Amino acid sequence: MAAESGALQVEVAIAWPELQVVVRLELQAGATVSDAIEASGLGKRFPQLDIRPDRLGVFGEKKRPDHALRNGDRVEIYRPLEVDPKTARRLAAEAERSGRTTR
Repeated sequence: MAAESGALQVEVAIAWPELQVVVRLELQAGATVSDAIEASGLGKRFPQLDIRPDRLGVFGEKKRPDHALRNGDRVEIYRPLEVDPKTARRLAAEAERSGRTTR
């Protein structure tokens, strides 16, 4: 029904280890990632949330704030990595070689 009226049904999601939040929205056709984040109110609800252009995506794929959304999209706000993935792999390999396990 929403797609027929020119409206989009989308979600905006954030996740921390202790909390996951998904906000469902109906936006006008042509809405962008930035529009969805603003409409979600998550920035006001969670002032500690660092919303930066390099930490945005749709269904796990990085997108720019001006990326046009499609009906059914899930906008994701990513938190900063605690450990660089390359460093994590290197440390895990070193631990495995020395006989220690990381799990």
